[in-house]
Amino acid sequence: ERPAQPFSHVRQSRGEEPPMAAVGRLIDCYQTATNEATHKLVTDYAHLLPEYDGMDGKGNGPRYCPSIYKKVERFAERKSHNSFLEPEGLNTHIVYPNGMSGPYPEEIQLQIFRTMKGLENVEIIRPGYDVEYDFVNPRVLTHTLETKAIAGLYLAGQICGTTGYEEAGAQGIVAGANAGRAAGAAYRGEEAPEPFVLGRDEAYIGVLIDDLVTKGTLEPYRMFTSRAEYRISLRADNADLRLTGKGAEYGLVTDPERLAALDMRETMITDNVERLRKFKLFVTEWAARGGSDIMGGDAMNRPGRESHKKSAEEVLGMPHVTLKHVEEVMAAVHDEQKTQQQQQLSQNEDEAIINNEESIECFIPTPSSVYDTVEASVKYKSYVVRQEKDIESWRKAQGARIPPNIIYNHSIMPTFSKEEIEKLNRFKPTTFAEASQISGLTPQSLVYLYHHVMKLNKESKRKSESVDGAIATANGKM
Repeated sequence: ERPAQPFSHVRQSRGEEPPMAAVGRLIDCYQTATNEATHKLVTDYAHLLPEYDGMDGKGNGPRYCPSIYKKVERFAERKSHNSFLEPEGLNTHIVYPNGMSGPYPEEIQLQIFRTMKGLENVEIIRPGYDVEYDFVNPRVLTHTLETKAIAGLYLAGQICGTTGYEEAGAQGIVAGANAGRAAGAAYRGEEAPEPFVLGRDEAYIGVLIDDLVTKGTLEPYRMFTSRAEYRISLRADNADLRLTGKGAEYGLVTDPERLAALDMRETMITDNVERLRKFKLFVTEWAARGGSDIMGGDAMNRPGRESHKKSAEEVLGMPHVTLKHVEEVMAAVHDEQKTQQQQQLSQNEDEAIINNEESIECFIPTPSSVYDTVEASVKYKSYVVRQEKDIESWRKAQGARIPPNIIYNHSIMPTFSKEEIEKLNRFKPTTFAEASQISGLTPQSLVYLYHHVMKLNKESKRKSESVDGAIATANGKM
């Protein structure tokens, strides 16, 4: 009786609803996949694809967002590739087939799509296409995105070798801010202003720009969290803490209400973390009140632990413990202390009047506006310390040499991406300073490579000493 919903027979892909999402404002996304018939058409009509100017006519597309032809060509052993059917909006029937880009003639695109489950009767509203563009080697730019050769000329977007809307927008913020500040100073007859530059430890924008202007790029650059050595500190929940103050310092943020809100948030975060640090209980009491499974398991109840105390901050740092768990225990203890105080004071009314100002206040849980930041800052505290140690070790290792006979493959370096293995084998860096200049090689992989080389050096030294010892023994016998 009721017409079937579009793609209702295709596997639906839905995760948890995001927090604070308006009721009825979520739309469903569906998943389908290519098949062998799809791949046959993709391959059979490859001769109809346009010739590009780059790479002998093959073009140099984004590595991590390839066309359907590139996927079929690069992963010939795969029998299917997923495609997510994404509605274009709340009030439209137009759907975007993610993962199926390609500039085939429109009639060929229609044939390709109709081989896929759920798309047998699909119609194309706007066919897929490619855009080939030239770019300026980003190493000719400074960290303000001003060209070194022409003062006052700032570049941002795909012209700098990037791909993606977010990458372009991020560069636009920095280039626009510096261009505007420079133009304003020139108009007023003032000296050139201090450059507005974001560091790698301050923002992903800083990582993106530093990668571009120091390493350059040989393929469309896309920003990934893995490219940042400070990614544990570069979180969405603390973006205002990292950047709003700097924006105000350079005249980019002027709204007094926004700055007042930042001050209030900083104070609330500091106060709530300090409260966690000061609140302490014996570990056995933490286990009794919060449940031993959550608060450290059986280790909490081991003999001799009765006299050992832990702060709420230390307990929150444990796996599976949330700020909500900890604050429930804290609230219960505060309520008990308040009740006990009231009972004591009620026995002596005069004393109650004198000590009224010292009564225990009600426990107020961490407000939602700072909840995520308070929890994350405590949870990640030890990881941030380790992150700093790794970075410091890496800085000291810049001059260390990499053995020429080192082997780069996934069996030895399982955490490395295909791109990283490919580029290490292509460039064969002789020092870690050289390795750090390879675009696409992440800081985490550089640290891993450093530890791997140090391990190889130790093993080589141990074998050498063993051989020398054997020779010395033999000579002694002679």
